Amino acid sequence: MADNDNIDTIGLSRRTVLAGLGAVGVASAGAGLGTTAYFNDTESFEGNSLTAGQLDLLVDWQQTYDFGEGQTFVSAHPDHNGDGEQSVEIDDEVFAYSDFPDESDADSNGANLPVLTCDNIPPLSEADFGTDPVTGEEMESLVQLTDVKPGDSGEITFSLHLCDNPGYIWIQAENISEDGGAGTEPELLVDPDNAGDLGDAIEARLWYDEDCDNVYDPAEPVDIMLTLDFSGSMLYDQFGGVVSDDDISINGSSYTETTKIDLVELGTRQFIDFLQNSNADVQVGVAYFDGEKSGDNKPRTGILQSLTSDLSAVDGALSGLRQRLANVVSGGASSTPFDGDGDPNPFTGGGIATGTYIGEGVDDAQGELDTNGRSGVEKRNIVLSDGESFNGTGSTTFSSPTAAADDARAASPSPATDIYTINVNGSASTLLAMAGPAGGAGGDLLFFNDLDDPLNIPTVFGNLAAQATQEKIIIEDTLANVLAELADGDGVPLDGNRATLYNELDDPTDDPDRDAFRGDGVMHCVALEWELPLEVGNEVQGDTLAFDLGFHTEQARHNDGAGPSQAA
Repeated sequence: MADNDNIDTIGLSRRTVLAGLGAVGVASAGAGLGTTAYFNDTESFEGNSLTAGQLDLLVDWQQTYDFGEGQTFVSAHPDHNGDGEQSVEIDDEVFAYSDFPDESDADSNGANLPVLTCDNIPPLSEADFGTDPVTGEEMESLVQLTDVKPGDSGEITFSLHLCDNPGYIWIQAENISEDGGAGTEPELLVDPDNAGDLGDAIEARLWYDEDCDNVYDPAEPVDIMLTLDFSGSMLYDQFGGVVSDDDISINGSSYTETTKIDLVELGTRQFIDFLQNSNADVQVGVAYFDGEKSGDNKPRTGILQSLTSDLSAVDGALSGLRQRLANVVSGGASSTPFDGDGDPNPFTGGGIATGTYIGEGVDDAQGELDTNGRSGVEKRNIVLSDGESFNGTGSTTFSSPTAAADDARAASPSPATDIYTINVNGSASTLLAMAGPAGGAGGDLLFFNDLDDPLNIPTVFGNLAAQATQEKIIIEDTLANVLAELADGDGVPLDGNRATLYNELDDPTDDPDRDAFRGDGVMHCVALEWELPLEVGNEVQGDTLAFDLGFHTEQARHNDGAGPSQAA
């Protein structure tokens, strides 16, 4: 359990973006446990020191303002040329927010930079709050609203990267300052006390911006194929399939060790559970791909579950993936996932098919979308692999994975399909080249997930599930009420896996459905948007509102997510 004495609080100036309350990692002895470490991370501006242990939360953002003529860039971090648009120079190449628009969304004019990682995000000490788009003066708070007119709106999206170790994260508000300003005659007629009413008049929404494009995405119908690697390296220890000696439980099935395919089953079944509970308008199917057995000379690929809106059937197909994979990899020459003749023991050796026919799997999935997909509905294929696409030991001709993905994105065969890829310590270059939107080119970082640690597989499927339905709203209320929630106690707890059913405002912070964020630097985005309705009257004339936003993290190990203010 956390100890409040292990948390050191820093005073924060109005020029500070919170990225934590604690400033020090403290070692404390536990009876019979040896020495453990409790870490908080703090990132702060000007005059405040930065101290981080083995828990490092890196933050970047893009803030915009719309006067009714389209979005204006206000401030960003990083912003290599100081023009308010998020940008960074890496190896003499400049990447900017506007380089990454969502072509299928007319409201999108870019996205927080997917090239930013734990290795290249500049420190917050280099951040600049930019210039107030109304007054032209340097901003003293992260969000500064002055001379707001009915119909004005704005938005800020934060990109979070938790590095080194898993941790729980809270979003917080600080330094909230509201003023009635100079009382004009029209305002005093309706607001004689000249109170600061702007926060109560502004409508606001805080949500998980899964695609990091600063635009809230409602639900749309979609047909999805999950195309999964069924090669031996996903299960068998001799090929690196065993991830750890830790137990794992998946919907009632328990194993004494954790393999990659176990994590795929956990992630995909959470994916399906989330879609079911969201009442998403989806069809989902499952394809698989392996290699070949000696003398077989044919790729072992196929459809595990045809496209269907019956998500219970899909969940059933994804149940017991150890055995289904084993049937394909170590079963008979013509074995299918349903034959039951494979050996699912991860420590079995010999008689295992070799090779990874990624392209054949993509072709099978695309054929299923063509045959059973709904007309006029968006199509997606989520491809996961931990290996190189190669021919194994035989002489079978096989499809190029990049060519298969190019055909799928270009609607040859139809329909045009978004290709999302998940690389699990496999061929990153191949899977990146495959990833991209329908009608677009491959190599799109927004559609590519690169995992060094297989334990992060469920988190990625959680993020992709959230993208398959409406993005999850944390709170939708007046800006005053949203800020009150963010400023209360530790702030609002965030969920590291949106596929779990956690209510950030009503459920306890240590609820089992609230997951820690994996410490692998995977990009997660949280956004706040606001709008002053057109029907608002003179009571807000001259009112101003300013506030800082930020994040606190504490390590997951030896903590349950309760947070520092609730710890004994």
